[in-house]
Amino acid sequence: MKKTLTGLAALAAAALALTACSGGGGNAAGGEEATSSAKPLSIGNFLDVTSWDPSLADVGFDGPYLSAIYDPLLAIDEKGEPQPALATDWEVSDDFKKITMNLRTDAKFSDGTAFDADVAVKSLDYLKAGVRSQEAYLNVESFTATDEDTIEINLTQRDDTILYFMALGRSYMMAPDAIAAGTLAETPVGSGPYTLGDSSIPGAEYHFDKVADHWAAADFPFDPLTVSPLSDATAMLNGMESGQFQLIYGDKTAADMAPDYDWNVSSGLSMWVGLQFADRVGQSEMGKPIGDLKVRQALNYAFNGQEMVDTIAQGVGEGTNQVFPIDTPGYVASLTDLYAPNMDKAKALLAEAGYADGFDITMPMSPQFQPWQAIVEQTLADLKIKVTWKETDFMQYMSVAPEYPMFVGVIAMDSNPMATIERQISKPQWYNPNPGIEAFPDVAAQLEIVNTAAPGDEQTKAIEKLNELVTQNAFFSVWSQSTNMYISTADFTVTPVTGMMFPTLRQVELAS
Repeated sequence: MKKTLTGLAALAAAALALTACSGGGGNAAGGEEATSSAKPLSIGNFLDVTSWDPSLADVGFDGPYLSAIYDPLLAIDEKGEPQPALATDWEVSDDFKKITMNLRTDAKFSDGTAFDADVAVKSLDYLKAGVRSQEAYLNVESFTATDEDTIEINLTQRDDTILYFMALGRSYMMAPDAIAAGTLAETPVGSGPYTLGDSSIPGAEYHFDKVADHWAAADFPFDPLTVSPLSDATAMLNGMESGQFQLIYGDKTAADMAPDYDWNVSSGLSMWVGLQFADRVGQSEMGKPIGDLKVRQALNYAFNGQEMVDTIAQGVGEGTNQVFPIDTPGYVASLTDLYAPNMDKAKALLAEAGYADGFDITMPMSPQFQPWQAIVEQTLADLKIKVTWKETDFMQYMSVAPEYPMFVGVIAMDSNPMATIERQISKPQWYNPNPGIEAFPDVAAQLEIVNTAAPGDEQTKAIEKLNELVTQNAFFSVWSQSTNMYISTADFTVTPVTGMMFPTLRQVELAS
């Protein structure tokens, strides 16, 4: 009988919505024509493109689509560090409030428009106003073209995440006439290595025509190139077996089959799994127990994250109690035993908090999170906590979850520690509607130290201290960190980047 991909693929789609990131990397030097070594590449992506307009796109699974059409100012490497693309280099001022970028002079858009500083400013202004892309530019005062190949980004305050977000998929450059016409969502016009083919079938199969004179043509040796959204896991795996696809989003089932087909498997950390405390200060009547530190700590002690990885996640992932990706700046290995599973300790803490007989709580539930429903219900029952499930579908889950004091979360992570702080700790998000930093003076004080520390070792040490405080204050009940897997034929290698659900074309290379 045919094996099928597990529910982790669907949960990756869930993580996409619980934050949104993507990007690029690889060698951006380019400047050469494509060679005869080009190979066909057909990608089985998990989701359809959300929008061809970079200001509206959700870059989680949009990487292959957008990176075919558009060039970014900045790309990204496997460590989450910005890399040159249309911007050849950049400099940050001593007061951290101005970024000066030098630009390429040999790029042009598919409508014939030359790329220059004025065009870059038009795209950046458009992205700053974008519903989704604005996340990168919240602290930008203005963009200025100082000459034909130089721009300045003027900030209202220091921003340690702007370059990361730009590299992660928020700096795609668009043809100015297409911006003015408001037609990018239907007819994308970029300066990228491909154009969207007329034979594309929206929602089913997108064909891309290679731009022969692209400035980095040699970095994109894929011809023909096709990307197909295919959420049916069995069909995607069948496509790999039949040769329809050379690259798909996969999981353990596909990885286990890889040796028999000489497939390459690459994987990287992508999301944390656990309980998100949306009301960790106990503002609501239902959330009052969650506002008690001992209750939150009890909920940390009660769950065995590694055991859940081994069973529910089929061994894909690693048990941990932190939202900073494992073995990246900010992660503190010594904290992993802080909440070693201990149900007796959990019960004792609840009793100390005045909840020896438990309490009632309502939590949302959708099909994507059902793999964890039984263990959550049983664990809470062992603590005499009675949970009532509010059944909903996933899209509604995103809107209703913040109304409850806690919920099961599969939250995408970032490779940049300052982005982790912003998205997971300090700034409101739909999945973190009430950070409540003011209720934790030690956390607030350490945040200020982090935000003013010198970049490098000084800031990293400050971030680690912040992580210690957040973990000790049980901001979350993290069970594990999971991975994304990409399965490719032997002709290709893929470099995962934490913060991206599916790689851009810059993360796909011909195997050496």
